[in-house]
Amino acid sequence: MGHDQTLMHTCETAKEKHAVTGASWLIRISEIFAGHESEIIVGLGAQALRKLGRDFHLIRIKQPEAIRHSPLARYLRWNMPVHHSWPCNPRETDGFIEKAAQALLRKFGESKAQTLICGPIDPGSPKRYDRTLASNLRGRALQLFPSEWSAIKNAEQQNPKKPSLFCLVGKEGLYAGLQSPAECDGFFPGGTKFIPQNSPDTISRAGAKIAEALHHLQLTRRPPPGGARWLEIGASPGGMTTELLAREYEVIAVDRAPLDARLKHRKGLMQFVADAADFMPPPGLTFDAMLCDMNGDARDAMRQLARLSKNLRQGGLVIFTLKLPGISSIDETTTLELRSK
Repeated sequence: MGHDQTLMHTCETAKEKHAVTGASWLIRISEIFAGHESEIIVGLGAQALRKLGRDFHLIRIKQPEAIRHSPLARYLRWNMPVHHSWPCNPRETDGFIEKAAQALLRKFGESKAQTLICGPIDPGSPKRYDRTLASNLRGRALQLFPSEWSAIKNAEQQNPKKPSLFCLVGKEGLYAGLQSPAECDGFFPGGTKFIPQNSPDTISRAGAKIAEALHHLQLTRRPPPGGARWLEIGASPGGMTTELLAREYEVIAVDRAPLDARLKHRKGLMQFVADAADFMPPPGLTFDAMLCDMNGDARDAMRQLARLSKNLRQGGLVIFTLKLPGISSIDETTTLELRSK
């Protein structure tokens, strides 16, 4: 098979080509829904072709609009149409970066995309190889593409509504597609911004949750400006609190357990050691945003958020994690999430 043919080869077999019609798509289903992937994919009216990495699934889908409008779309962390693929192992492919960059240029060089963004197929992996591979591929491709593609230095500088060329690479090969960050549901391939969590000053990994939530928020609206006041319930030990303070927000932290001692006397922090159900905001105190990471039944968290939202300013923001104890099916999860809206 010639080189050009190899580059354009997709991973489905000849039998699959005849058995399935529709568009090739790459979707990401978080590991938290492991065991329900088939239910989600079938519910979208799609057929699974291949699993890539820990979270990605290559599918064929007759009605791609279901990826955004089906009730099951809420379980997709990220999505991308596959307009170009090269199934291979980059480590074992001589000149992979140059060959891949040249192929991307031929395929997409005259498109109206705003930039090229590359990332690893396994974005959560602690191994640096795939992230380095993605960075090197983007660097080489942008040397070949029109100069305006290089204007965007940081992924979050993209216009959420304009198409970008997204490219994922890993041991399974290369997969690329054109779509806007808003339609993909993230500025980064896979929807994940890499946030290191191995610093000795890191109180807990929960800080990455709010950092990612604020990243996604930029797809639809600006995050609250510095100086905004947050009410955080379920704050202990203070991972999210630390992230909010680092962004120069004021934080009112509520939890039955105290925050990490390293947060004592931090500027902008007011701590209440109390059960969320018993907490009453001081008279006249209002919030620009609310954050909830309470453990236990999500319905209890919703009730507390609803009660305390009376002190939320007009147009304020609410972010909370949806805990699922005792819930074992996709239907139950969907019902619970719909109630939260």
